[in-house]
Amino acid sequence: MISDIIKVIVLGLIEGLTEFLPVSSTGHLIIADSFIKLEPKSFSNAFSVIIQLGAILAVVYLYFYDINPIARGKLVPVIGEEKYESLSFKEKFKYRDLETMRLIAKIIIGFLPAAFFGFLLDDFIDSHLFNPITVAIALIVYGFIIIFMEKNNKNKEFKYKSLNDIGLKTALLIGFFQCLAMVPGTSRSAATIIGAMLLGCSRTSSAKFSFYLAVPTMLGATALKILKIGFSFTPWQWFLIILGGLISYIVALVVIKKFLGYVREHDFIPFGYYRIVLGIVVLCLGFFNII
Repeated sequence: MISDIIKVIVLGLIEGLTEFLPVSSTGHLIIADSFIKLEPKSFSNAFSVIIQLGAILAVVYLYFYDINPIARGKLVPVIGEEKYESLSFKEKFKYRDLETMRLIAKIIIGFLPAAFFGFLLDDFIDSHLFNPITVAIALIVYGFIIIFMEKNNKNKEFKYKSLNDIGLKTALLIGFFQCLAMVPGTSRSAATIIGAMLLGCSRTSSAKFSFYLAVPTMLGATALKILKIGFSFTPWQWFLIILGGLISYIVALVVIKKFLGYVREHDFIPFGYYRIVLGIVVLCLGFFNII
């Protein structure tokens, strides 16, 4: 039991550290699973998806104001504090902030491709792509893509400098880029950020939209996994899931803040090199049958 707790703490740390960085949290968890095995395998696979809920909650907590169309700070300047306090939830929605509603529409539009292809390809991906070699290749390939993209973006004037500048068509195209992350090792964050920047979004707006898009995408992935395996976890397994999710939540809170601060001043090239080095290490470990 103690060993399971230690494993879950490590996996929760990995999830929280890597979910919103362009380095692939799923890829890291697959690699970790080669050394830190939770049993049975079906629970291990479900655990790696479900603990993403902790990271999702970190985004919701940090950016709830941004995605809440009836937030006090948005409505009080329009209708006054006294009226705001007297209105019911349904009545407040009549005065909803339109800019926030447009942002929510962009998030939903961006989520649609992943919802469609994720449902269609989930079984195939689980059966054929969840292995260290696939992860290694994806890590290396997208590492080179990140480096090449950033070197070609030096001194580039981005077309979309804020989330308000991104249109529905651009949001949909970013959603299609997100589908590339269905290959383990790609990184949902890397795919959406690369796609957004190629479409003309600044690093900051690309990273923030990636965070927002993570919420419905990861919720959908978790729901799909639970629908397939049911809620047939033992009390001990539920405890491990909650513990892992809590750790990933706490760590993700810190990582999101630090990452946004980083991208305001720096590029993603170090992440590209990290991916290449890690991918080579994984290939070597696979070659010698260590993983």
